[in-house]
Amino acid sequence: MRIEPKDITLLLDAAMDRIPCDLAVRNTQYVNLFTGEIYPASVYIHQGFVIFVDKDDERPPAHAPLETADAEGRYIIPGYIDSHLHIESSMLTPRHFAAASLPGGVTSVIHDPHELTNVFGEEAVEYFVEAAADLPQRQFANIPSCVPSVPGLENAGAVIDADSVRRLAKLSGVIGLGEVMDYVGVINHSDRMMSIIEAAKESGLYLQGHLPVDDTRITAAYLIGGPRTCHESRTGQEALNKMRAGMYVDTRESSMSKNLGTVWEALKDLPVRERMTFCTDDQEADDILEIGHLDEVVRKAIRIGIDPVEAIRSASLRTAEAANLENMGAVAPGYTADFQLVDSLEEPRAHQVYTRGQRVAEERKLTEAIPHRSFPIEAINSINLPELKLGDFELRVPESLQGVAETAVSIMEFPKLDSSYARLTREVLPIKDGCIDISSHPDLCYVTVMNRYGSGAVSHGLVKGFGLKQGADASTISHDSHNLCVVYRDAESALASAEALKACGGGIAAGLDGEVLETFPLPLGGLMSLETAEETARRGQSMKRTMRKLGLEQENPLLRIATLCLIVIPEVKFSDLGLVDVRDQSLVEIFPEA
Repeated sequence: MRIEPKDITLLLDAAMDRIPCDLAVRNTQYVNLFTGEIYPASVYIHQGFVIFVDKDDERPPAHAPLETADAEGRYIIPGYIDSHLHIESSMLTPRHFAAASLPGGVTSVIHDPHELTNVFGEEAVEYFVEAAADLPQRQFANIPSCVPSVPGLENAGAVIDADSVRRLAKLSGVIGLGEVMDYVGVINHSDRMMSIIEAAKESGLYLQGHLPVDDTRITAAYLIGGPRTCHESRTGQEALNKMRAGMYVDTRESSMSKNLGTVWEALKDLPVRERMTFCTDDQEADDILEIGHLDEVVRKAIRIGIDPVEAIRSASLRTAEAANLENMGAVAPGYTADFQLVDSLEEPRAHQVYTRGQRVAEERKLTEAIPHRSFPIEAINSINLPELKLGDFELRVPESLQGVAETAVSIMEFPKLDSSYARLTREVLPIKDGCIDISSHPDLCYVTVMNRYGSGAVSHGLVKGFGLKQGADASTISHDSHNLCVVYRDAESALASAEALKACGGGIAAGLDGEVLETFPLPLGGLMSLETAEETARRGQSMKRTMRKLGLEQENPLLRIATLCLIVIPEVKFSDLGLVDVRDQSLVEIFPEA
């Protein structure tokens, strides 16, 4: 994809100094991402594009620019492009997200709206495109490829198929097929995944990947299938193997998963790292406001030893090349005039930010507020749950086990508090009044997943190593289907929390002793706030403090529950249909002895 000017003849005339250009940015230290050089230069801009970079001011124009900006010796670098994220994970609308992240120099993002699409289907993609149309930040959308993530193993609110891809590919701002999570379907050439991939290729889209395994044969087959990027490398060796195969490694630093340091240790001695890019994946509003967004990833990269020019390339030019954005990611002739001025390359912080040749932010503040707009989808209540009762949160044993004192139970276990990886274990547990009793097992919690789209499907089970010590943690942010998920120690607290979310249209709730401690309403699809970034961050921080009172002591407890139903991350996860073996794509018996 190439961003085209309205009239290329005007750019040619401005480049040849036949007419005055719109803007000259003088007195810069120009960072050349093609050669790695840094030198004094003036940068000339017309109609939203760079038309000339004058090294050492050797070719000053005869026609005075219409406007001149003095960079006062600052470095001029491209605006950052996030290679993969979900705007929904910030819990912000597209407009509030732009207001929060753009001042840090994030001029473009490539986002996969599959969270909201699991709730609303094609309408969600259309919403993101429309909401971003007039923003100063470029928000490129990829079409969700796996809605539901694995058919037959979960029920979501919508289905995206090959025909959906063909329709959505016609929308302005759609550039790719979103992370292809069903890697099992790709390597086994399932009809569903092959038809979706073929539709994407026919539509000229690039294919974004999601491959949470370190297996060189699987990687080879996956690349042959079409996806060429992956943000799921959690070990250095995994990242190295993928890069050796030619895959773009979208190195992730999110509010939940921080992989940059581990990946860099494995890649730092390579003579070539042209396929290392940066992404944030899931970044919450308070983190964006307090530490930054992709701009903080660049700073961290430099702190751990990555050369500043390479770090900037990984957050701009390399990403643009991976996504086929032909004239983005650099400050160079014919490229979009999306750039920033920074005081230092060792700790780059945006002094001024420009998009389309217009100054849009200065000193971490927008120069003009983004106008408020509302959209019909923002008023829809997406929660469709039946009347809830206490018995909905009991883990009852089958009739064949009634009267038995104890039984083996299949359990989902998190080996680490800060990881989404979970394995299958089994324990023998007591039965009390026909239900599994975990009162003498403080490391266990009950799990209930309820379909919230009206199907009536409900599953029950146990999780170990979740971190909750008391009460209940309930959420409709439950990747990827976003059904209602409740993790709890007692049924009374679970019921209270679930009812609170049903009443407010979805979000996050915490309960204790049968009462609701706090609710964080997220009315847009049960995933997103309609409030500003500042207010959303305040609510999120408050909920984190409440979660810690319940025993969730992770650095970020808010979305611990969100990955419990992520049935594309090995080895086991829950859905509204039961406990899922991710690799075999099958359901696991909760009571193997029944």
